[in-house]
Amino acid sequence: MRGEFFINGRREVFDFDSKKTLLRVLRENGYTEVRNGCETGECGACVVLLEGIPVNSCQVLAASVVGKKITTIKGLNDGKENGELHPVERAFVDAGAVQCGFCTPGKVLVSYALLKKNPDPTREEILTALDGNLCRCTGYTHTVESVKLAARYLKGYSEEGRDE
Repeated sequence: MRGEFFINGRREVFDFDSKKTLLRVLRENGYTEVRNGCETGECGACVVLLEGIPVNSCQVLAASVVGKKITTIKGLNDGKENGELHPVERAFVDAGAVQCGFCTPGKVLVSYALLKKNPDPTREEILTALDGNLCRCTGYTHTVESVKLAARYLKGYSEEGRDE
């Protein structure tokens, strides 16, 4: 099967088996930033944004999303290639929510989507949003702190509360 996708703002056309998941198609075409975790939808490592909504790409058939907008962690910066971190990524680093990094892309994308929808989430709302993202290194305290910090960064404040 041949399908067109819009990945990180770019049009891509891939030939793929119609039974393959989005995870497989993305990784086989160079999008290795999409992590391959459990392949059962349990861990959240493979999260991408599909039309702005976080989905486990291991649970989505690629054929079902032909023509759709897909954002991986690399697309979060709207195509910037200067190495600059998105405010949500920066907050994860600043709050110490990154260790091995395997779960980080999925957690960052879920947090980004949450903050787009709700710029000032409660601790409970953050935990609910991140419910499908497993982390074996940092636990969740630093992650919750990073989402709260990201909300501040997105509002234009630095860690100290001053305008940036």
